[in-house]
Amino acid sequence: MMNSGSRSALVASGKKYRTRGISRRVSRITISAIKEMPLLASRIGGCVSLGQGIPSFPTPGHIVEAVCRALRDDPDSGKYTLGPGMSELRQAVARDLGARGIEADPDREICITVGAMEALSEAVLTVVERGDEVILPSPNYASHIEQVLLAEGVPVFVPLTREDWQLDVESIRNAVTPRTKAIVLCNPHNPTGANFAEADLRALAQIALENDLFVISDETYDFLVYDGQRCFSLSTLPELRGRIIATFSFSKKYAMTGWRVGYVYASEEILDQMMKIHDAMSICAPTVSQLAALAALQGPQDCVEQIRAALTRRRDLICARLDRLPDAFGYVKPRGAYYLMARYRFPGTDSMTFALRLLHEARVIGIPGAAFGPDGENHIRFSFGGAEEQIEEAFDRMERWFAGSPFSR
Repeated sequence: MMNSGSRSALVASGKKYRTRGISRRVSRITISAIKEMPLLASRIGGCVSLGQGIPSFPTPGHIVEAVCRALRDDPDSGKYTLGPGMSELRQAVARDLGARGIEADPDREICITVGAMEALSEAVLTVVERGDEVILPSPNYASHIEQVLLAEGVPVFVPLTREDWQLDVESIRNAVTPRTKAIVLCNPHNPTGANFAEADLRALAQIALENDLFVISDETYDFLVYDGQRCFSLSTLPELRGRIIATFSFSKKYAMTGWRVGYVYASEEILDQMMKIHDAMSICAPTVSQLAALAALQGPQDCVEQIRAALTRRRDLICARLDRLPDAFGYVKPRGAYYLMARYRFPGTDSMTFALRLLHEARVIGIPGAAFGPDGENHIRFSFGGAEEQIEEAFDRMERWFAGSPFSR
C-alpha cells in the first residue's frame, strides 16, 4: 500500500531516480512530502511556511551554556558514549518518566537515540517482518508509513472519526487479522492535533492484549495539550509491559529539533533486540546532544511552559484566521501538538495539486493531506509552530489568493 502523496511530491520536484540495482525495500519508500515541500519552496523563493513542524523558538540559553561549558572543560564531550547513552542521562530520563507514572529501569529499559525518528524506525524494524500488517490510524504521521514499508510490512489504514479526529476503536478491532503484528500510534496526534481519549486508548490496549500485538507509541508531543486537558500515556499501563515500545523526543519540548536526540522505553527483552539495530546504524546518539538533553532535564522547566503558552496563542490565532475563510476551509480545533488538518472546499482538486498551487501562486507552504495516508486526501496540514508574524503573513497571502477565485478559472 503506497503513500501516493509523498510520491507526487517527488514527481513534482522534477527528479528522476535510478531504480536498477536498488533494493526493493528502499525503492518502495519515498522522502515524505513534509520534507519535499520546503525543498520545492527553496527553489521558488520568497515563501512563508505553515509546513514542516519546526518551532520558531531558540534552544533555551541554559541548555546552550551547559553544552558550551562541557565542550570547553570535559575532554570526553567529543567522544562516543555507551551505546544506550550516558548513564547520567538515562537516569534523568527514568526520573522524568517516573514523575509521569512510567516506571522504567535506566540500565535495561531506556536507550538514547538520534531523535525519536531513529527510535521509531528501530521499533518497526525490530518487530515487523515481511508481510506483517501494521495498523495505522489515518490520517497518520507520514514517516510511520515509510517505516512500515521499509520493514516490508503492510500498512493498514483505519480512519479516525472525521468530526473530531478521535480513534474509532471498533474499526481498529475489525481491522485485526491473523497477519496483524502491531499498532503504531502518535498521541498527541501529528497531523490532526487530536488528543486521544483515555477510554479509547485503554480499549486499544485491550485489543493489543487480546490479539498479542505490539504497540509502538510515538509520544513526541506528550507535553503539548491545550485547554487544561491531560495527555494519557499507554506506557503507564502495567499490562502492556513487554508489548509497548514508547518513543519520546527533546525536539519540540525544548526547541531542540536540530540537536537530534530522543529516547525509547521498552522492556529489556525488546530493547536488547533494538540495540542490535542501534549499534549497526548509529553506535550512539551524538554526545554533545546527550549533554544538551541532560541539561534540559536538569535545568529550569519554565521554558517548557513558555513554549506551551506561545503555542496556545498561535493555535488560537490560526483558528481565528481560518474562521475568516469559511468558504475555503473547514477544520477541527487542535487539542494537542501544533498542527491541524484543514479540509479545503474545492471539489475535484487533489491535495497535492492544491498544495502546489498554494505554493506557486500564493507562496505559502502547506503539506498535502494525502501524504498522511488515504484519509488525509482533500485536506492540507498546517503547522502553527512558526512565529505569529509568519502565521499572519501566510493567511494574508491566502486571503489575497482566494479573493482572486483561483479555483473558478
